[in-house]
Amino acid sequence: MKIVVCISVTPDTTSRISFKNQDSEFNTDGVQFILNPYDEWYALVRALELKEKWGGTVTVIHAGPPQHEAMIRKALAIGADDAIRINFQPGSSLETAVQIAHVIKGLSFDLVLLGKETIDYQEGETGAMLAEILGYPFVSFASKLDSDGSVTRIHRDIEGGVEILEVQLPAVVSAAKGMAEQRIPNMKGIMMAKSKPFQVLEPVAFDPLVKTLGYTLPPPKQGVKMVSPEDMDELVRLLHEEAKVF
Repeated sequence: MKIVVCISVTPDTTSRISFKNQDSEFNTDGVQFILNPYDEWYALVRALELKEKWGGTVTVIHAGPPQHEAMIRKALAIGADDAIRINFQPGSSLETAVQIAHVIKGLSFDLVLLGKETIDYQEGETGAMLAEILGYPFVSFASKLDSDGSVTRIHRDIEGGVEILEVQLPAVVSAAKGMAEQRIPNMKGIMMAKSKPFQVLEPVAFDPLVKTLGYTLPPPKQGVKMVSPEDMDELVRLLHEEAKVF
């Protein structure tokens, strides 16, 4: 089974976020970047489990600048067979999907996996766009995935139960929590990652449909006010005047 895993790089959740150039650009100075957990912990690890069960290969694809190569090497250290970096900085989910789809069309594959969303923008759009461009079925928010190389059975958590779907391969699937368990790269994997195939490709021409005009930070969190359960008048006043619920 030949599996492609799309990986993204996001700021660590402890990073301090700021902007520059009149709030039109994300300031990366001093920011610690990590592999997006949904891509790493669930999509990549499940791909490796399927490879271990059925044989085949796992290729990781990332759209991003050279600074992200250390994180891509981590995916190789965890167990991916080879990696491709598309040399550009995405400006939107559609740009990312277009560039990755162009690369995937030139590959032989059975399944494309990616996380349900990134932990920075949390848009969850790339998988659906990628599937549409490729012309393959798409299943989102998969919490369990089993495949025999032809038919893939997918579980999705829904309100009050679990939805079970079957899809013919090739297909695109986005992974949610529960798909797999995180793996930590060992020393052997880290050493082997240095010699695994790593391609850098230039992006294809594409006229962006979306342009970021600016960023704003959310207002600072307000302190918590404790109200006695017996003081309902004060609670109502706070809801009216400060929380503005009514």
